[in-house]
Amino acid sequence: MFIIKLCNELNANKVNYAICGGYAVALHGVVRGTVDVDLTINLDINHLSKAEQSLKKLGLVSRIPVTAKDIYNFKEEYISKKNLIAWSFVNPKNPAEVVDILINHDLKDLKREQINIQGHKVWILDIPSLIETKKNTGRPQDSIDINALKSKMK
Repeated sequence: MFIIKLCNELNANKVNYAICGGYAVALHGVVRGTVDVDLTINLDINHLSKAEQSLKKLGLVSRIPVTAKDIYNFKEEYISKKNLIAWSFVNPKNPAEVVDILINHDLKDLKREQINIQGHKVWILDIPSLIETKKNTGRPQDSIDINALKSKMK
């Protein structure tokens, strides 16, 4: 299972990460289909570099010609001038393996919780933090996710 391989690699490289997006919504018990794995990480050069190395080790490559150093140095410009909110990686040998690192949310400002999937440690955003990342996106699916997640909090 790709998500387990991904999390095992991130854990081995000591990347502070949390799964967010559709996978996290589903892992919180809301029926939701998605293909890509969205991550939030600490957006310092150390964690960006370790995340990039981890993804490359799994055979994924950046969809755009940037490096961890570029993301770190030009993050605000990418967000404001290019509307780039996620650094996307794909496995050219298996296009179903897609990982997006959110660059508009720093994990240090959010809360995560640990769960186990088939005996493997996996970090996901807690529900309030997950809702925070989905606010103000303008995407209908995010509004649906927020309402479903709020019902899980009651």
